[in-house]
Amino acid sequence: MSGRFVAVIGPSGVGKDTLMVAVAARLPGLGLVRRVITRKADAGGEEFDAVSEDGFARRVAEGAFALHWRAHGLGYGIPVSVLSRVAHGEQVLCNLSRGALLQAAERFPGMAVLHVTARPEVLAARLAARGREDDAQIAARLARAVKPLPEGIEATQIDNSGPLDAAVAAMLHALQPERA
Repeated sequence: MSGRFVAVIGPSGVGKDTLMVAVAARLPGLGLVRRVITRKADAGGEEFDAVSEDGFARRVAEGAFALHWRAHGLGYGIPVSVLSRVAHGEQVLCNLSRGALLQAAERFPGMAVLHVTARPEVLAARLAARGREDDAQIAARLARAVKPLPEGIEATQIDNSGPLDAAVAAMLHALQPERA
């Protein structure tokens, strides 16, 4: 029995991690992938393993990641243990950068992609509320949010502009359409 790697993509602040945690709480056996990031441990947001730039480079050299990439000045890695989890039948959700999608598709045949979106005004308000970016940085993030996915990547869109329960229901349906 083989599992499935599900890439959850979308712009920063759209609520990917909130949705993933809510869906995992409702779907027994669904696993969440904990990323390794070159970000300070107290940065807030998702649960992740903080690592220095040197530590990240060492892990890359040791083959500790199934996937790794750089985005927004940070290094991101997916532990190699995810390969075994999927091979042993687990369905896992992973917050992934759209820039890593082609690499992920090669590494995880049969990968599904859930593209979380929100209306621009909703996304702008969420980004402002978290207080990590100034107005110019928020504008740049909003501009990147509309970029197309890489050619050959199919995705199911999940609108997270409204109530969380509506987006959770849409994600659950995408993950198990036969039960909806």
